[in-house]
Amino acid sequence: MTRPPARRITAGTLLALGCLTAAALPAATAQGAERLPHDTGKGLGRGCVVVWFDLGETLVHTAEDGSIRYMPGAATHLRALRARHIPVGLITNVPSSWGNTDAERAAELKKVVDKDWKDSRPFAWSDFGDRILTPRTEAERKPAAALWERARDTSRGCRLVYQAETNDEIRASSSLGFVSYLVGRPYWPAFMPVPLIAALGHLPRRL
Repeated sequence: MTRPPARRITAGTLLALGCLTAAALPAATAQGAERLPHDTGKGLGRGCVVVWFDLGETLVHTAEDGSIRYMPGAATHLRALRARHIPVGLITNVPSSWGNTDAERAAELKKVVDKDWKDSRPFAWSDFGDRILTPRTEAERKPAAALWERARDTSRGCRLVYQAETNDEIRASSSLGFVSYLVGRPYWPAFMPVPLIAALGHLPRRL
């Protein structure tokens, strides 16, 4: 199946999107924005942008009875990112005792989530591949910088987005150069709009 031609992105569009990004990210500082990694042309996905998420109460919700489901809009958001071939990853706190590697801890996380999963749609684990980062020690637990630094190191120079529901994680990730979005705010989109995410990889370094 052939893909539809990409829409042309004009300088005016980029400027408008840049202004919208600044307005949508009250926790991101100008200092943090200046520390965005340089594009290398070798990044993952078109537009060279990688979207990282917190998990609990960002993508999934645990109810009082212990059942786990998608947060409102989360499945649709992931599907829209998938349609644009935008890579996604998870940065989530789990006990460091769950394994000696990210892969081992991710496998245990999947077991825990799947055991109590009650949504009609399965969680999209395959979208994240091996981009599931978890603390190697308790000292690495968010909001410590370690997990975001590791995400930055694996993203091959792409622009980085981080979406979460807590202000402390938004502040911490912004200070490390991520374009950060606080989910779940009244009167705002549940998640950062996907066209804006796609355009971030094309924004000039300075507007």
